Amino acid sequence: MDEHEAAEFRALIEGLAAELPEDSALAAFERGCVYDSTGLPERAVPEYRRALELGLTGVRRRRVICQLASSLRNLGRPEESVELLTAELARTSDVMDDAVRATLALALTDVGREREAVSVALTALAPHLPRYQRSMANYARALVEEPPTGR
Repeated sequence: MDEHEAAEFRALIEGLAAELPEDSALAAFERGCVYDSTGLPERAVPEYRRALELGLTGVRRRRVICQLASSLRNLGRPEESVELLTAELARTSDVMDDAVRATLALALTDVGREREAVSVALTALAPHLPRYQRSMANYARALVEEPPTGR
């Protein structure tokens, strides 16, 4: 991507995607990715939705969820982003969980739910800390279980 201008890169990916069958979830995924990464989230959203409708699976499916939610957020629709990501976290668990949570934290901030956003971000971060994993996980839960103390 860094070796091409945006329009050139889109044309390159469009050409590759066109080699796949018309009903290819992978082609829709790749089109969505290229639109998103070149600053066209309004064109990415329908492609991401199409990839999901066509049955994209595995890690790519979860990537689409994160990317779709991020695009929706960037288009001023953070409520949709929160709904999509919250449902995704309840749906399954895999190596993409932290990416889903990071994207959710951003969307929660956009809808004015900052304490919950910090809780989600700390929940994603805690297992990766060299120490204090249990404490940070507990603090993350406390952010949404207890009323603010006014500090």
